[in-house]
Amino acid sequence: MPGAQDSRARVARRIATAAAYGGGGLGLLGVGVVGLLLTESKLAIQAIGALETVPPRADGVYGEDFADVAAAPQPPLVLAVLGDSTGAGLGVARARETPGALLAAGLASVAERPVRLVNVARSGGRSADLSGQLEQALPYHPDVAVIMIGANDVTRHSPAQLAVRQLGEAVAALRANGCHVIVGTCPDLGTIKPVRPPLRWVARRLSRQLAAAQTIAVVEAGGRTVSLGSLLGPEFAARPEMFAADRYHPSAQGYATAAMAVLPSVCAALGLWPEEERPSAPLPGDAVLPVAVAAAAAAGRAGTEVAAVEAEGAGHRWALLRRRLRVGLPGSGPVGGLHPEPPPDAPGAPGNTSASSHAAAGDA
Repeated sequence: MPGAQDSRARVARRIATAAAYGGGGLGLLGVGVVGLLLTESKLAIQAIGALETVPPRADGVYGEDFADVAAAPQPPLVLAVLGDSTGAGLGVARARETPGALLAAGLASVAERPVRLVNVARSGGRSADLSGQLEQALPYHPDVAVIMIGANDVTRHSPAQLAVRQLGEAVAALRANGCHVIVGTCPDLGTIKPVRPPLRWVARRLSRQLAAAQTIAVVEAGGRTVSLGSLLGPEFAARPEMFAADRYHPSAQGYATAAMAVLPSVCAALGLWPEEERPSAPLPGDAVLPVAVAAAAAAGRAGTEVAAVEAEGAGHRWALLRRRLRVGLPGSGPVGGLHPEPPPDAPGAPGNTSASSHAAAGDA
């Protein structure tokens, strides 16, 4: 719907501009509506419940066999994962099922080089927490970082312009340290089954607006985004096994779907994606658009990448909207058929039960 897309683009640009230059919060909802939403939120949290686990730790080196067979062994690429429980992998029992492990194993396979995974994402994380996570990740000198953030900014009512500014600052800091950045933008919370109307409609509107504003900030800071959009929506609706027990966080199959959407962009950022997948002319469905328009379009299309391009003769930033990999249900298994094993000494490796048990209700 062009009208809705244009409106989303305007709101996203307004939020991103407020994030960059300062400004008050966006008063989108009346007092009566807010009261209704608070009641609906409590009912949704009760329906969702809490996962009495913590995400398994999968930090370590993946693809070490590549070092043994390489003619000129190279040090491992360093992949950092930041963000909330979607980045941490809350909802799965095995380290190898977390998105970080799937991405590290997939990247090692494409690069034919070991990859060190450093995952500092935490359950309940908001954009405000990214500065602290950066302090943990930067000493490892990451080559590429994946950030999954936004859901808790919506559910905890963080001011949109503040959350966007905090994300943009994190991306800029990583880029200043020579790190490529891919951000999985805020998922469409209106697709979560326990969330009922009218909260569902408002959650969809707010999460898509935030995703679009995030895209503008990330692209203008030198990163690229992948829309997670409705990854928890239509594709999952007919497959309950795609959700964890709380019907809110993804299961192992769900995280595999998200990793399938993000991995091509991780590889492309490092110049590793096969040339035939990176043609000089855009693929059908790809488009070069003003960054706000591209951001609005991507917010409604799961699996869409947005990256900056310089349009000839233009005085401002444009972006390439691209579907590198069409999102669908995983068929034969995780990304590319990979079943990554975590390093044996990883805290979350099979047989290691040292992790404590705690999760906050409704945290993403």
